[in-house]
Amino acid sequence: MNPGWLLRLRGMIRKEWLQVIRDPSSIAIAFFLPLLLLLIFGYGVSLDAKNIRVGLVVEQADSQSLSFIGGLYQSPYFAPVALTSIQEAETALRESKIDGIIWLRHNFGRDYLRKESPPIGILVNGVDANTARLIEGYVQGIWFGWLEQQAERAGRKLRSPVQLEQRIWFNPQVRSTDFLVPGILAVIMTLIGALLTALVIAREWERGTMEALLVTRISVAEILLGKLIPYFILGMGGLVLSLLIAHFLFHVPLRGSLWLMMAVSALFLLVALGMGFFISTIFKSQFVAALVAMVSTFLPAFILSGFIFDIRSMPPFIQGLTHLIAARYYVSILQTLFLVGDVWSVILPNAAALVVMGLFFHGMVYRTTRKNLQ
Repeated sequence: MNPGWLLRLRGMIRKEWLQVIRDPSSIAIAFFLPLLLLLIFGYGVSLDAKNIRVGLVVEQADSQSLSFIGGLYQSPYFAPVALTSIQEAETALRESKIDGIIWLRHNFGRDYLRKESPPIGILVNGVDANTARLIEGYVQGIWFGWLEQQAERAGRKLRSPVQLEQRIWFNPQVRSTDFLVPGILAVIMTLIGALLTALVIAREWERGTMEALLVTRISVAEILLGKLIPYFILGMGGLVLSLLIAHFLFHVPLRGSLWLMMAVSALFLLVALGMGFFISTIFKSQFVAALVAMVSTFLPAFILSGFIFDIRSMPPFIQGLTHLIAARYYVSILQTLFLVGDVWSVILPNAAALVVMGLFFHGMVYRTTRKNLQ
C-alpha cells in the first residue's frame, strides 16, 4: 500500500475537524442535544402516576371509614378531594376535575363489623387506560393494606386464600426514570450518529467541494474514514456526557461493566454513523438528508425499539419489523447493563445483530459512494 495514504487520511481528518469548528451545529448535536433530551425525559416524562386527583365520597363517617380514607390521604399516589355526594363526584368526573371516584357507602363500617364485605365503589376515567389501571391497582393495594392493619389491631390473622410475597428484581423502587433513561440513551445515540453524518456528503455536494475531492488522489475508503473518525469521537463524547448525567443527576445505577458499556455503545454508534452516511450518499440536499434521517432513524428508535412501548404487545407484523431497527438491540443491552448486569446471554446476541447491521450499512456506503465518485 502506498505510504501516502496516512498523510491523505490525516489531511482529510484535519479538514473535517476544521469544518466542525467552523460549523458549531455538529458540537450542538453531539453535546447540547443529549443534555436537552435527558433533562426532558428525566424530569418531564414519567410512567409513574402520582398525586392522582380522586373524588372521595363518604356517606357516613365512622371509625372504620375514617381509618380507611386516612390511608388514601397518606398515599403519595392520590390527592383526595372530599365531595359531599356521588352526584357531585360524577359531575366533577365528567368535567375532568378529578380522575376517579372512591365511594364509601353508608353501610361500610357496619358491614365490616359484621365480617361482611363492605361496599366500596370505584369509578375511573377510562380515557387514559394506563392511568385507569394504575388507579385500580393503587386502591386495591391500599384496601388490602387496610385489611391487614385492622386484622393486626384485632389480634388475628387476615384470612386470605393466597399469601402474596412480592419481590421486585432489578428496579426495586419501581422508578420509571431507571427504565426511561437507558432507553433515551439509545435514541440519543441514534440521533447523534444519523444527524452528524447525514449532512456530511450532502453538504460537500451543495458547497461544490466534492468536485475538489474528486480530482485528488484520495480514495473512497480514505474519504469515508476521514469523515467517520471525527464524528465518531464527537459521538463518544456525547455518550460520556449522557452517562455522567444519567448516573450523577438521575442516579440510575450501572450494575454492568463500564468498559462493556463503552464497547457496545461504540459498536452501536458505528451503526448509527453508517445509517447517516448511507442517507447522505443518496440524498444530495442537506434539508432532505436531515428529514430522511429523522424519519428513518429517530422515529423508529423512539417507537419500535422497546424504549417506551413493549414490543411483545405489538402485532406480529410490527414485531417482525422491529428486528430491522438497530436501536432495538441497543435498548435491550442498555437496560440489561444498567439494571441487571453483565448478562451475556442477552448482550452477545444483540451485539452480534449490531455487528451485522454495521457491516451492511458501511458496505452499502462504500458501494454507493464509489458509484457517485465515478
